[in-house]
Amino acid sequence: MKKKEPTFEERLTRLQSIVTSLENGNSPLEESVALYKEGLAHVAACRKQLEQARHDIRLCTEAGTEPFDAQEQDGE
Repeated sequence: MKKKEPTFEERLTRLQSIVTSLENGNSPLEESVALYKEGLAHVAACRKQLEQARHDIRLCTEAGTEPFDAQEQDGE
């Protein structure tokens, strides 16, 4: 059975935890490097999810990358 991928929000929460741990500076070097690498993986995954969301939004709008507030002004 395939392992469930963490959600965007779960990844952000883990990233915050990693940053806090690294900023504290109390971890041994090996653990800090492992945390840093884990953080990089979460950043890459979050970036990929955000790019996919942007793509999906572009597909849903008629004008492509038109700002949301511009649509409201057209309807006035």
